[in-house]
Order: sequence, then C-alpha cells, then structure tokens
Amino acid sequence: MTARPKPYLGNSGSSKKADKRGKVVKRGPFSSLGRRIMAINLFSVIFLAGSLLYLDQFQSGLIEAKFQSLTTNGRMIAGALGEAALQEVSLDGQIQYLTLDSPPIKRVLRRLSIVTNTPALLFDREGKLIADSRRLISAGRNIVYDELPPPEVKSPVRLFFEELYDTWEKFFPTNYDFPLYPTTPLPTSKDFDEVGTAINGETDSMTRQTRDGELVLSVSVPVQGFKHILGGLLLTENSGAINEAVRSAQVTTLIVFSVTLVITLLLSLFLARTIAAPIHILAEAADKVRLGIGRRVVVPDFSNRKDEIGDLSASFRAMTMALYDRMDAIESFAADVAHELKNPLTSLGTAVQAFEQIKDDEKREKLRAVIASDVKRLDRLITDISAASRLDAELSRTEGETVDVRALVEGVVDTYQTTQMFSAVTFDVIVPEDEAFVNGLPGRISQVLRNLIDNAVSFSPEKGHVRVILKNFGDHVEVRVEDKGPGIPENNLEDIFKRFYTERPKSEGFGRHSGLGLSISRLIVDAHGGTITARNSKNEREEILGAVFVVALPK
Repeated sequence: MTARPKPYLGNSGSSKKADKRGKVVKRGPFSSLGRRIMAINLFSVIFLAGSLLYLDQFQSGLIEAKFQSLTTNGRMIAGALGEAALQEVSLDGQIQYLTLDSPPIKRVLRRLSIVTNTPALLFDREGKLIADSRRLISAGRNIVYDELPPPEVKSPVRLFFEELYDTWEKFFPTNYDFPLYPTTPLPTSKDFDEVGTAINGETDSMTRQTRDGELVLSVSVPVQGFKHILGGLLLTENSGAINEAVRSAQVTTLIVFSVTLVITLLLSLFLARTIAAPIHILAEAADKVRLGIGRRVVVPDFSNRKDEIGDLSASFRAMTMALYDRMDAIESFAADVAHELKNPLTSLGTAVQAFEQIKDDEKREKLRAVIASDVKRLDRLITDISAASRLDAELSRTEGETVDVRALVEGVVDTYQTTQMFSAVTFDVIVPEDEAFVNGLPGRISQVLRNLIDNAVSFSPEKGHVRVILKNFGDHVEVRVEDKGPGIPENNLEDIFKRFYTERPKSEGFGRHSGLGLSISRLIVDAHGGTITARNSKNEREEILGAVFVVALPK
C-alpha cells in the first residue's frame, strides 16, 4: 500500500479577511507585471545607448593620437630643415650665420609635406612666414596624385541609419568653444600663439575651429641648427578624418542599439505574454469562482508548461476542485442532516398528537417510551452532527505532532479491557517491537480506534473476540481491527462509510447510533493522508468469519 503525502495540519492563526472586490478587474495586454518586465529588460539596452556618450572619449583619444602624430612628423621635418639650413663658413672654418630662407629649405619642406601628407608653415625667428607647403606643392613641377580607394558599397540598412544619424545630428549640432582659425593670406606668428612658443624653443599644440565648426589641430616645433633656434615649424590638420571615424562608430553603435532594442522588446513581450497572460487568465477564473459565475468554473490547465506557472495552475485547479467538493459535501451534509432530523421529529410529533387523544394508560405508557426514545435519538443526532461539523475546522487549524501509534493502540485497548472486564467480549492486541511514529493529532487517531472497536464490540456475538493488530511498514503503519461478527454485506463495503448509514444488529436498540461514526473516522484518516477500508475475513470455504477494518497512516 502506498502512503499518501503527509497533510498540513498547521495552525493558520487568525483568519485574514479576503479581498472583496466588487467587480471583475479588467486587465489590458500591457499589465503591471508586463511593464515591469519590459522596463527591466529595456534598461540595459538604454544603458547601452549611453555608450554613444562614450564616443566623446573616443574622439578625444583620436585627437590626442593625431597630436602625437603631428608632433612626431614636426620633429622629423624640423630636424631635416635644421640640417638643410644654409651655412655661411669663413676661411678659418667658423660658421658666420644660418638661414632658413633659401630654396633648398623650401624644396625639403615641400617634399616632406608630400610624404607626410601634412600642411606645414615655416616661420623665421622674427615670426615672419618663410614658406607654406600648400603653395610650394601647387607651384612645383611634380604632379602629386594619390590612388583613390575603390568605392565603398554600403548596405541599405547602413545608408538608412546614416541618414537617420545625420538628421539627428542636425537637431543636436556640436558646439565647440575653441578660438577661430585665422584666415589671413599671409599669417604671422601673431596669428598663431604656439609659433611664438616654438621660436622660444618649446613644442606646443593648439585646437581651433573654422567658421563652419570644423576643428583644426596644430602643432608647433622649434627648428634648430647647431643649438640655435632658427625659426618655428607649424603643422596643421583638420578633423575631417576624425569626424568620419567618430561618425562611423556612432552609426555602427546606433545600428547595434536598434537591433538590440527590437530583439529585447520582442523578447520582453514574449516573456510578458508567457508569464503575465496565464496569470491574468487564472485571476479571471478566480474572480468567476468568487462571484459564483457557473456551478463549476473550469480553471485553465497550464501544467504542460513544466514551469512555476504550470505548478501554480495545477495547484489552483486542485484547490478549486477541493473547494467545490467541500461545498458539495456541505450541501449534501445539510440535506442529510435535515432528512435525519425530520424522521425523529415526525415520529415525535405523531406520538405527542396521539398521546393527547388516547386515554388508555398502557398505550400512553408506550407512547411515552416512543417520545423518550425519539428525544434521545434527536439528542444523539444533534451531538454527533455538532461534532462532525467542528471536526473539519479542527483538522485544518490544529498543528500536528509526532504520535507513537504503538503506545496509543496499547492505551486504547487497555482502556477497553478495563471497562469491559465484566463483559463476555475479550480483547487481544498485537504490536511490533520497533517503534511506529506518524504525524497527526493523537486525540483524533484515538477516536478512530475507539469508533472501530465500538463497532466491533457491537457486532461481536456472545463471548466474542476482538483483535487489534499493529504492523510497521517502510513508509506507513497499519492498524487492523478484527471481530467475529456476521461481517459486512459485500455490496455495502463502501456504503458503511457514508453519513447516517446504519445497519445495526437486531439485538441493539433503535436510535442508539447516528450512523456518523465510520464517516467521521474516514474524514479523520483522510485528513492525515491515510486510508481506511473494510473487508470480510473468510475461511477456505469462503464463509464469512467476521469483519476487518484496516487503517493505513503514512509515517
């Protein structure tokens, strides 16, 4: 026999008032839970979008790298110019003077500017412009050309996001707070403060902007010859390449953000639908159960989901079915109580009415006996009905404890042996040597044993014998109560556990039992997660030797 799961017999404490809403709550597709799921998932994506702000740091890094590159090129060009400076040497080998204003210097500047692809301005010590690489290149005889890269083929998606980025950039133009780049035809060191720093022997850098908002980076390097400052070299570079690199990175980030946003939104909607929607359906079913819409509301079954929602659905369905069964049991119990009370009341009314009309003392005495019997029957019925109605609430509220079934069986049988010592019925108890413990209510388990033993004693013949046997199994304990009475009709083995069902011996007075004993016993055993069954004990010739009741309780 497989033991049922152990029931919960804990004390729930004071009952809390249920939420009594007046109407069914209408729930839209975007519930509070769904909105929270989407908000949490979209937060990380929006946080990723903040990486666009980090691209300012990326731009600053590119500018710093460009400054370092200009400084390196400037020192290289300045070194070459210093070596190429025209020298005037005297007869004794002493250098008279050095100058940068010479055709060789301009040719060196032009060639190095082409190699480094960097515009350069050369100033003498007085800050006067000596050479401009852009004018030198345009005036040179060599044709300068660069091979163009193959045209870049962009996907429609990238083109769309580039247009979107350009549109967005128009609404949020970049405003730099840098000085304007001078546009005089013949600039001097006064137009470029960093040139003065270079003439004084220090390297300096400067960031300016054009009237169109484009950045221009400049680095000034001193030109030295034989440890003498001959002038200053100014290299400039606009930020077109940097802006294009930043723009490309921002467009790529925008594409990644958009794709991530769409995927996250779809996954959030899917997650919200798979979580919030079933909960909404279960909540609507609960509202229907609460409002009593329909005799039995079918709660949706999501147990095939194999997740917490499925477990909630299965538990909710089981709870609802138990609630409906309890309601049906209450209705049936009320109908049975009304029926059982009606019979003695009818008999009592008839007897009282006849008692007033009959004058014969002997018949009046019989009527008095009938009235007294009906009153006792009503009193027993009311007492047993009251006990049965309180039993269910007690079983659900009282906290269970560990019960030693062996000691309990021995104590109950010992009580019967003491009280029945002058009776012809004998008792025999068989218990195992090892301990047998269950979780439950010792008083109610004792009540089940007393009901079964009372039933066995009432059906036992003169000098009958009642045996109580306790067996200890791996997952449950079993208590058997056997008698030597007439047994139970085979077609009534289950009916005897119904309320108000009675089939008593002819020798027993009418109305002494209400028919609730075995019904209460099954209710108690079911609450403990056990089973109670009845069968007949037979010999080899299939002759009935008595009745056997078996109670199995899980450990």
